[in-house]
Amino acid sequence: MDAIIDFLKSTGFALIGQDWRVLIMLAISCVLMYLAIVKKFEPLLLLPIAFGMLLTNLPGADVFHEVLFAGGHVHWDLFGGAAVTQEFIDELGTLNLSYLADGLTVGQTITPGLLDVLYLGVKLGVYPCLIFIGVGAMTDFGPLIANPKSMLLGAAAQLGIFVTYIGANLLGFTPQEAGSIGIIGGADGPTAIYTTMILAAHLLGPIAVAAYSYMALIGVIQPPIMKALTTKKERSITMKQLRPVSQTEKIIFPIVVTVFVTLLVPSAGPLIGSLMLGNLIKESGVCERLSKTAQNELMNIVTIFLGVSVGATATAATFLSWDTIKIIVMGVVAFAMGTAGGILLAKIMNLFLKEKINPLIGSAGVSAVPMAARVSQKVGQEENPGNFLLMHAMGPNVAGVIGSAIAAGVLISLLG
Repeated sequence: MDAIIDFLKSTGFALIGQDWRVLIMLAISCVLMYLAIVKKFEPLLLLPIAFGMLLTNLPGADVFHEVLFAGGHVHWDLFGGAAVTQEFIDELGTLNLSYLADGLTVGQTITPGLLDVLYLGVKLGVYPCLIFIGVGAMTDFGPLIANPKSMLLGAAAQLGIFVTYIGANLLGFTPQEAGSIGIIGGADGPTAIYTTMILAAHLLGPIAVAAYSYMALIGVIQPPIMKALTTKKERSITMKQLRPVSQTEKIIFPIVVTVFVTLLVPSAGPLIGSLMLGNLIKESGVCERLSKTAQNELMNIVTIFLGVSVGATATAATFLSWDTIKIIVMGVVAFAMGTAGGILLAKIMNLFLKEKINPLIGSAGVSAVPMAARVSQKVGQEENPGNFLLMHAMGPNVAGVIGSAIAAGVLISLLG
């Protein structure tokens, strides 16, 4: 009977009573899974994130131990089986992480769980860079090369990052936390994760959920802003067909961008280098097998690992806070300001250009490829059914990917 009683006390059902907040987190994870499966909101990443959130909040599962990464560092000694010391427990207190020390005792050892091991790929910045190789292999920079002016629109759309950075500072976040929140405005999930891991790893869960949720809602967020900032005449502007881009140009482009951007912002090198490597593999025409692997097998495997391990960081203690609500709100501001920045620069450029730019393509500079470009196409055709803006919008769209990586590098250099 004693053995039966001990078994019942060790079950997750009994452990739920120790922290009822896990029930809220389980409910949130189910809502996110519903949005991913039924509403198809960024399902490729939102579903793994939601399931990782589910796993980490199941009492007694021990698949993720936040204490192993306390203070933004990997405690390799604990990973290797070293015993918990009183000095380590005291250190958690000085870092305002006393809640992590509640279940620890001096001399205790921690057995790393599955998600602890997978999370190392996030913590060490491996997964975002691998995903960027796949993104590069699926990206066509032709529209950007054919119309270099669209690079400016992609840069202007990063306005949301820096405006949100200022706003987050005013709300009481530290500069590092504000930088991680601001990068949501880049509308680039891997970049947001990479930046947050370096600047404010404890906010990874809410920032990742906000970034991918708003990317999925881009078709809802952007159109009202696009229509409010443009006139019917501007939305009806027809743009000429882009010139053909040679293979030589497409091969030279990723090499030149890698060298220039890395010399300009060295901390952006890993992301830009990975993106351009994937693109060069594709455009070279001699690495078809590698290109297919980067676009499919590599991308899919890393997406699963990245999503599940990021979701694991969304524990009840870190996710259920006022800071999370602030991050959700600031995420909307970041997207809105990024959209507005691209549109307004296009309107300013039209004051000086003979061949006018449809300002709607400026909204595509927020980097959510190719969703933002499709939104530009959709809104443009509502005003002029014969207007085809998709390829024109892809220029600022892919420029936004480069721009968000550069912005991330700048934030990391200044705040890291």
